[in-house]
Amino acid sequence: MQTKNLFLLAIATLVALSCNNKNSAKKMTYNWPENIAAPVCEIKPTTLTANGDTRIDNYYWLNDYFKKGADSTKVVDYLKAENAYYDTMMSGTKLLQEKLYTEMKARIKEKDETVPYFKHGYFYYSRLVDGKDYYIFCRKKASLGAAEEILLDVNAMAEGHNYFSATGFAVSMDNKLLAYGVDMLSRREYTIHIKNLETGEIYKDAITDTEADPVWANDNKTIFYTAKNPVTLLSEKIKKHVLSTEATMDKLVYEEKDPSNYIGLSKTKSDKYILITSQATLSSEVKWIDAAKPDAAFAVFQPRIKEVLYDVDHANDKFYIRTNLHAKNFKIVTCTEDKKDTANWKDMVPHSDTVLVQGFELFKNYIAVSERINGLTQMHIINLKDNASHYLVFDEPAYTASIGTNAEYDTDTLRFNYTSLTTPNSVYDYNMMAREKKLMKQQEVLGDFKISDYTTERGFAVAKDGSKIPISIVYKKGFIKDGNAPLLLDGYGSYGYSNDVYFDSKRLSLLNRGFTYAIAHIRGGEEMGRYWYEDGKMMKKKNTFTDFIDCAEYLLANKYTSTKHLYINGGSAGGLLMGAVVNMRPDLWNGVIAAVPFVDVLTTMSDPTIPLTTNEYDQWGNPADKESYDYMKSYSPYDNVEKKTYPNMLVTTGLHDSQVQYFEPAKWVAKLRAMKTGNNKLFLYTNMDAGHGGASGRFKPLKDKARGYAFLLALEGITE
Repeated sequence: MQTKNLFLLAIATLVALSCNNKNSAKKMTYNWPENIAAPVCEIKPTTLTANGDTRIDNYYWLNDYFKKGADSTKVVDYLKAENAYYDTMMSGTKLLQEKLYTEMKARIKEKDETVPYFKHGYFYYSRLVDGKDYYIFCRKKASLGAAEEILLDVNAMAEGHNYFSATGFAVSMDNKLLAYGVDMLSRREYTIHIKNLETGEIYKDAITDTEADPVWANDNKTIFYTAKNPVTLLSEKIKKHVLSTEATMDKLVYEEKDPSNYIGLSKTKSDKYILITSQATLSSEVKWIDAAKPDAAFAVFQPRIKEVLYDVDHANDKFYIRTNLHAKNFKIVTCTEDKKDTANWKDMVPHSDTVLVQGFELFKNYIAVSERINGLTQMHIINLKDNASHYLVFDEPAYTASIGTNAEYDTDTLRFNYTSLTTPNSVYDYNMMAREKKLMKQQEVLGDFKISDYTTERGFAVAKDGSKIPISIVYKKGFIKDGNAPLLLDGYGSYGYSNDVYFDSKRLSLLNRGFTYAIAHIRGGEEMGRYWYEDGKMMKKKNTFTDFIDCAEYLLANKYTSTKHLYINGGSAGGLLMGAVVNMRPDLWNGVIAAVPFVDVLTTMSDPTIPLTTNEYDQWGNPADKESYDYMKSYSPYDNVEKKTYPNMLVTTGLHDSQVQYFEPAKWVAKLRAMKTGNNKLFLYTNMDAGHGGASGRFKPLKDKARGYAFLLALEGITE
């Protein structure tokens, strides 16, 4: 009797799990329109010769949109033809896309505002209103109960523009003036404007072709900013603007002569110094002036040292420096104001082979250090008076904690951000003395969302060389690991950028339809420290691709999915990853989304006039060097397209993209279409109004997300 009851209980449990399990969701075969001819891109062979090697590029002419000539019109015609083909082939998902858009939009709390931060006597915050795409930037004097001052209503500013971005807000020391940058094309070329916050007047001062990083001197009339080359879009010069003067008269205070360096401006936490940082991948140099003396010449903090990076802040009458000098994973050192060279640097947070020091925040009595241990972010608090230290404790298997906006200096409160694959974006205030944290705000997800309905896991794949690669995983409860569920695997793996976990309410539209979502924390990022980054760049770049494949193999071996249901996604350098792995292992993936993909590595890196190319020689190599040329050619997705069956693919780009220009994905798709065998789908969608980041605002990007999700769901046969 007892055995029979246990048997019946087991059956009931399986039935209940089956009812809750999206693996068993009803599926149908999506009926793709038949007999629709795909666009055929015109072939115009161009011979490219370097290092004794000759390549024939049949689609090089697609570069011509930004050049004068007849081919400019043909480029647009081709892109529009691809868009029309996509629209026709995906026409059956129109209602699904609308449903996805509506449900994603319905999760957003439309009337919302950020947690205020206090600076120089004012509380600053942004708020959002019903039905509007953009935010309103506000402040209140001294108290949150004071009258609201609207500094900028970005909704009003954006009217009539298909794309709009306002950023780089900087308020003068006397609180009377606001400098900010505006981009209306999505090329990341900003015009700096100045607003009088007492009268509401927008001054005639308009500074074009900038990075939108204005920094006020302490005289309340001088602004320093980074000027961009309008052709290469490189940040080449630091200039000084004085109010009510013509921008054409702005004085040059620094010019970067090395095109492999990025330059930028900042002000120290103490407001005492203005800093210029010039940084390449492997070395950096900081210059400084007293912010009260804007006419002074910038002096070098510490002359550049080969393969040494350092960045600087100031408080408590001393400098705090994060550096990798004799410290691969970085350390924090200090020095006095009058002795800045390395001989006088004193260790404060020592180097560790297992702990990456990512950054720090200064206070009067504390320093908060952002660290990374075993792939997870940590908050390390150190008392500057007695050197006592402690860590904040987080209990999820995969999460991201980061230092937030901490404008105040004389405070014991650290503001930090927290999120995970299941926990919405949260803002905490942490009392460093009392060791108590207070939740100030958690992103509100409207509808029936419950954190407890979802499960997050962390696994480790083993690479061919024995390295353990972290994988973060999330799914809705009821999921069964039997290999029948769809899974979307995300990857990036470049520039030392850590592809950390985060909550995305849009992603619920996949999870609720039975998808599992995973992130592969592959080499080329910095999840496991500086070594992790260096093992995935230059002549070790292929580790990034093989790591991603090994992560996929781990998920397949552990029955999270099967090759019939495995999908992958990556953007920009993550799009390079997509291109490489579909060439290497096209059999593993049922579908691929490659957003603004960097896929023509060799040609782009050989052209120093293309935006950002020279900055990235230390990431990929300089093709002028034959060894680097040969290595890049061996993995560059465009150069390695072959006549074989590729998975279903959706490739997206933006016509005005300044980071990975539209012609890379366009050429790649044209070549894939000419070479691929089989009947799998291949789509190119170009946003004719946007750039690298896609559409602007809160709601327009949801349409892009719905487009991608509908593609995956159609392949999976999920129609609702």
